[in-house]
Amino acid sequence: MKSITYLQFNGDAEEALSFYEVALQATSVQKVRFDAFGQNPNVPMTEEEQNMIMEARIEFFGNRLMLSDVPPSMQAMTGEITKGNSVLISIIDADPEMNTKSFEKLAEGGTVIMPLSSTPWSASFGIVIDQFGVMWKFNSDASKFLDNFLK
Repeated sequence: MKSITYLQFNGDAEEALSFYEVALQATSVQKVRFDAFGQNPNVPMTEEEQNMIMEARIEFFGNRLMLSDVPPSMQAMTGEITKGNSVLISIIDADPEMNTKSFEKLAEGGTVIMPLSSTPWSASFGIVIDQFGVMWKFNSDASKFLDNFLK
């Protein structure tokens, strides 16, 4: 069994995908639009909705992040997409220099909650909310900290 982070957007998944591709130094980006399967007469979509991202995957530093749009016609069934702080993506055990590059890019147009800095528990720790409302926590020494602390 595997678990993966999957983000849903309200029509701006394409913009988010481009942003994350640069910010996370992606090695692979794949996407499929809703129109790839043609129009379903039982669930008609506008032209704008058909052009939205149905499924996308970005790969970076051995990790995967998936994302998609939830078109307005689907939100009637699934519920409205809202930005919030109930999900946090944690980048752990990365080299502090790699953390700095990604943190700075994710902070563009976003909000830095805790600047990336050295702390008693990590050589490189910080928290940022990106321009899409997704919270990211960086901790270069997360595994070492837990392994040492929980002995």
